[in-house]
Amino acid sequence: MAPTPAPPASGTPNGTRPAASPASGQQLTHGLKQRHLSMIALGGVIGAGLFVGSGAGIAAAGPAIILAFVLSGLLVMLIMRMLGEMSAARPASGSFSVHAENEIGPWAGVTAGWMYWVMLCCGVAAEATAAGKIVNGWIPGVSVWVWVGLFMVFFCSSNLTAVKNFGEFEFWFAAIKITAIIAFLVLGGLGVAGVIGPGAPGVENLTGQGGFLPRGTDGLIVGLLASVFAYGGMETVTIAAAESDDPRKNVANAVRTAVWRIAIFYIGSMALVVSLVSWKDPKVVADGPYVTVLSHLGVPAAGVIMQVVVLIALLSAMNANIYGASRMAYSLVGRGQGPKALAKVSGGVPRRAVLASCLFGFGAVLASKFWPDTVFTWLMNTTGVAILVVWLFICVSQLRMRRRLEREAPELLTVRMWGYPYLTWVALAGVVGILALMTTTSGNRDQLYAAGVLVTVLSVVGLRKQRRDAAAPAERQPH
Repeated sequence: MAPTPAPPASGTPNGTRPAASPASGQQLTHGLKQRHLSMIALGGVIGAGLFVGSGAGIAAAGPAIILAFVLSGLLVMLIMRMLGEMSAARPASGSFSVHAENEIGPWAGVTAGWMYWVMLCCGVAAEATAAGKIVNGWIPGVSVWVWVGLFMVFFCSSNLTAVKNFGEFEFWFAAIKITAIIAFLVLGGLGVAGVIGPGAPGVENLTGQGGFLPRGTDGLIVGLLASVFAYGGMETVTIAAAESDDPRKNVANAVRTAVWRIAIFYIGSMALVVSLVSWKDPKVVADGPYVTVLSHLGVPAAGVIMQVVVLIALLSAMNANIYGASRMAYSLVGRGQGPKALAKVSGGVPRRAVLASCLFGFGAVLASKFWPDTVFTWLMNTTGVAILVVWLFICVSQLRMRRRLEREAPELLTVRMWGYPYLTWVALAGVVGILALMTTTSGNRDQLYAAGVLVTVLSVVGLRKQRRDAAAPAERQPH
């Protein structure tokens, strides 16, 4: 499919399209500051997947989980650099969906955008349920589902208000998570040095229990897949940038500083975990690697401390997912790729898009309660590889946009992809390689099949609409 030429930017002197709603004539506000975006970028991927879920990757790969996180971290750095280049040049509330539409075709914008929306909404359901279970453990007299409902209502309500409230919530949530990670790195470093805990572990845990790669390449593959999905979530900062006071400058700064810091958090954490405790310790999976290490070092109430941090991480992810889903839906419908009613903006907030996103998320919550092994499992499988599909679109979009910008508007390239186009092709090959690796295990194959159905349906719908629009050109501009 030949790319659809990008329409000329309008509305502002620097070429940035205003975040306006055709249904209401109002605009999204610019209530986010640089400090908000910086913390959203840093905290957006520090979630329960790192604090708890990474234990399964450690159990599968052993000490080689360090290598898995290095490889996936390098891939994510390339993806985010590409997305940062495009978003700094053309800030848009639809981020990669807008770029895919402009550079590949409207069908690509539909597929990338709505698939990401479904993924975020299902994520809201999973995070609300996990958070409810944690609080129910503290207050067993109140049902898990009551807590889930309260969390859903609270964050839906907060996202219906000014965007600066979302920014403040995420700022403080991210600050707590980052503080927890830094404290862990400091305590872990002291433990490795033998200053605290039972003594310096040396390299015994890294090489003495089956070697650095105890389960061979099969274990490394499982660890690699776990680490890739743990990094998902950084894209939200490029969506939020469109509502900041200086979109182009702010997204450039956030992307430049965030990626390598997050790599340090992830890779550093995993290196400390496998150095301090045995990868064979069942507590690494049962209690989570962070609790296991802190308990090993003799930190009082380690389990409770990490439960609080995990709860904050889950609530932060809920908040960010509702925000990201609503803005993606707003952008899509504003471009004629969804129900027009959702494009209405009031008080600077796309409230109907917020409500629709929350309703879908609440529907997924109900599915997890009443049909956990059928409907909910299918929903989660369809979104299991959504982030990889989005990354594919980002790679292809950047290849095409970079050539066009160098020819037409090189001054907009304030953030440049390293080693273009060679590293873009490397990243593209890396994503395709990960998808290929997923075919090697039955659980991942199920995700590929379910996601394939969703991608096919969205692509067909997008292509049909693209052909109708080509037959009767629509007078619309992407947001």
